[in-house]
Amino acid sequence: MVVTESSPRVSPRLVRSMLLPAVGIALVLTLAAAATVPLRDRLYLSVAQTVEASFLGPVAGLVADKGLLVLVGFTAALAVWLWRSDRRGFGTLAVGGLGVVSAYLSSELIKLVVTEPRPCRALGIETVLECPEVGDWSWPSNHSVIAASFATACILAAPRLIWLVAPLAAVLAFSRVAAGVHYVHDVLSGMALGVLVVSLVVAALLPYVSRLPLLSNAPRSEDRAG
Repeated sequence: MVVTESSPRVSPRLVRSMLLPAVGIALVLTLAAAATVPLRDRLYLSVAQTVEASFLGPVAGLVADKGLLVLVGFTAALAVWLWRSDRRGFGTLAVGGLGVVSAYLSSELIKLVVTEPRPCRALGIETVLECPEVGDWSWPSNHSVIAASFATACILAAPRLIWLVAPLAAVLAFSRVAAGVHYVHDVLSGMALGVLVVSLVVAALLPYVSRLPLLSNAPRSEDRAG
């Protein structure tokens, strides 16, 4: 995702290279989410009740409640590093940040339309985290949307980070099931939404952002090293 100095514009081929994998991943996650719906209560209970009754409960609760801060902090550190070493990567990450906001707002809107009750409230069981109040709807999982959104932004800006941030986002998302506040299909759908929206926003805006002199003319780290 690096544009040469002689051609600062982002090519359509590059845009397709970002969109096609994202659409594929989002489709797989969506199909997986749909496949779990008929078994949603059984899957949820098998995970949430097992974790709540085990020594993993406090860990799952901590990850589910505060884990996003790790990913946010990592993204901030990446932004600083990219600003110093790869301004074009920084531009991609910045546009990805707009995608994160768009994905979150989309998730909130969907929640208001679907109004799926939280599983902990619908099934009335004890869970690691306190069950959210009525009106704090379940589908899709906002935490999963945000985790997948940040991970996608980081990967588009620095593709080699996929092996670090993708598993981290998955752990953060599924900790919400372990903590008892979401169904499995909530987190899978949330991840699909985050991946897709961020990729669409980056693909749509990056060709324009990349033309900014601050980004298009900035030398890469290897340029300065040479």
